[in-house]
Amino acid sequence: MRIIFTLISILFSANLFSQQVSGTWEGSLDIQGTELPVVFHVVKLPSGKYTASFDSPKQNSYNNPCSDIFVTTDSIIIKMEAIRAQYDGKLSESNTILVGTFSQAGNSFPLEMKKSSEEVKIKTINRPQTPKPPFPYKSEEVVYTNADNTIQFGATFTVPLPDPNVDYFRAPVYPVVLLITGSGPQDRDETIFDHKPFAVIADYLTRQGIAVLRVDDRGVGKTTGNFRTATTLDFAKDVNAGIEYLRKRADVDTNFIGLIGHSEGGLIAPMVASSRNDIKFIVLMAGPGIKIIDMMAQQSADVMASNGISASDIMLHRPLYKNLITAILNAKDSTAASQNAISVFKKWQSGKPDSTVINTTGVTDEKSLVSFTNVFIKGLNSPWFKYFMNMDPQEYLLKTTCRVLAINGEKDIQVAAKPNLAGIKKAMEKNKNTNYTTIEIPGLNHLFQNCKKCNLAEYAELEESFDPKTLVIISDWIKTEGIK
Repeated sequence: MRIIFTLISILFSANLFSQQVSGTWEGSLDIQGTELPVVFHVVKLPSGKYTASFDSPKQNSYNNPCSDIFVTTDSIIIKMEAIRAQYDGKLSESNTILVGTFSQAGNSFPLEMKKSSEEVKIKTINRPQTPKPPFPYKSEEVVYTNADNTIQFGATFTVPLPDPNVDYFRAPVYPVVLLITGSGPQDRDETIFDHKPFAVIADYLTRQGIAVLRVDDRGVGKTTGNFRTATTLDFAKDVNAGIEYLRKRADVDTNFIGLIGHSEGGLIAPMVASSRNDIKFIVLMAGPGIKIIDMMAQQSADVMASNGISASDIMLHRPLYKNLITAILNAKDSTAASQNAISVFKKWQSGKPDSTVINTTGVTDEKSLVSFTNVFIKGLNSPWFKYFMNMDPQEYLLKTTCRVLAINGEKDIQVAAKPNLAGIKKAMEKNKNTNYTTIEIPGLNHLFQNCKKCNLAEYAELEESFDPKTLVIISDWIKTEGIK
């Protein structure tokens, strides 16, 4: 799930700030005495819409795309779903200062952004693994629709070239995998911080004789539809549309169709496979294996630990997360949600050291409390988040009878390896599916990069887009176990 430091590819859908918001904005977060510079680059497109990118120079993180923006008469909200972050700012009368709050993973920090330039200068970053033509295989841009023709999907299909030394009786067919992205609106390459992990995976597998279909999410790239109103169930339906497209291709061996899902995609893969009899295998890359609310509570704790929060503070904070989420989900409307959240927070806060409250939530007064709870309320108001937080992957894993490979990075702080792999193993054993393999891969983070700091910010700092050893693990398993 890309609830991580993947930031800003936002389209500002209003002209409210007009030229005032275009340009470069700079500020600095004060995180436990450490200054962390922040830079927003905002550009007005010829269409009248806006796009922006985010830099964190101290972390060597540049050109990071955003997920969404909301604009009112005097304020702006920048949402960064990939890192579970959000910036709420209000434009000053001078139109040169944004005064607001940066929130991430339940923590809130004041952040004032000053306009430094009308120009936007984008720093280039090195991503050596991104595949570049010419390719020793066929790469085809394709378009297809779902069953009722309400959504058109844009995708890339890569397929091996026939061996020129072989005299085929008929055109060859190939085993195929469909790649399923993680949380948030993703393009077909699952681009994050200029990393293109799905392009890297597709390139490697196609070179190994396996065809690959990778697809833009709803409302992204060349795919139509509304991502904002969709749920995980809708994304599963989109995967089914991709499978039906593959079944019609003359170069696909329909006896060997597989799914590879990353993060939330690793939940969607068993959702789809458990409802069909034509899926030969699935590969779950950091796929959830336990109740989502439990997984997210663990994620919250692990992200805090990666940011230097003490183990004692995290232990005291842990009960707050699930109670807060549950109180908001059970509320009948936003007013009740706010009342419930504040009540839960104050009950938790009672008797806790002030240092623990500040370190884990950033709450110092009533105003910051409202800001803190609003981050959760706004997130849980979306159809996707409501549906997602109530999900239990066991429901689908228990019905999955195809071959399964589940892999997790040991250092993953978004989908913790041990509890989630254990959950997948438990489900396979319970439904008596013996054709499964679980692997915890040492030294890798949620994006399957070899990490050093292993925090969210490091995703952008690393040049590696995807661990080469993991590519071999996936490919070898598909060829020896997946397509048996």
